[in-house]
Amino acid sequence: MIKCNVTVCGTVSRQAQMRANKEGTQFASFGINIVIPAKSGINKTVEISVAKTCNSLSELPPIQVGTHIEVAGILMFHKKGEALYLNLSATGINTFNASNNDGINGTMEFRGTLGKQIEDKTTKSGKSFTVFSAYSSEKNGENYTYTWVRFMQFDKRKEAWMQPKAGINAKGDLELGVYNNRLDLTCRISECSLWEKSSNSYQH
Repeated sequence: MIKCNVTVCGTVSRQAQMRANKEGTQFASFGINIVIPAKSGINKTVEISVAKTCNSLSELPPIQVGTHIEVAGILMFHKKGEALYLNLSATGINTFNASNNDGINGTMEFRGTLGKQIEDKTTKSGKSFTVFSAYSSEKNGENYTYTWVRFMQFDKRKEAWMQPKAGINAKGDLELGVYNNRLDLTCRISECSLWEKSSNSYQH
């Protein structure tokens, strides 16, 4: 599970349309393009699919293709094959005072499995920190897909339970970047703990 509480600033890429889910709940659906800066090389434009519960478009501020808007809500990541999809369940939309700069700012909640390398490091100023990657798995039909996140935990050494394939619950600040034309997810941890996996869990 990767769940992020975010504020997104970007450009409307798809006109808002009314839709309904399987339960019959009405919602507005539209797209936002956001330019994510690359660590090196070319920046990447990603599209976020936005859904906002409402009974009609008249309940929302004007959402015009090409305009810059700010949307707050819960961002989820879903992977199919090699493609990573970003879906935002909106709680608020602001078209009047939106920042001119693209960005995704917020916090991440993560539940998944630790990778093989968990490293203790030290900054130039002598502060200790831990670096590792972990993945969240998702079942699509008969297959599993895996979304990896890089974690950094400052002022703390590796804890005893942090071993390869151990389950982890983590919370922290979300950072998005681009590496080799792929979206790179990073979390600066504020708190983390061992996740005791259940036998029916989708996580391996």
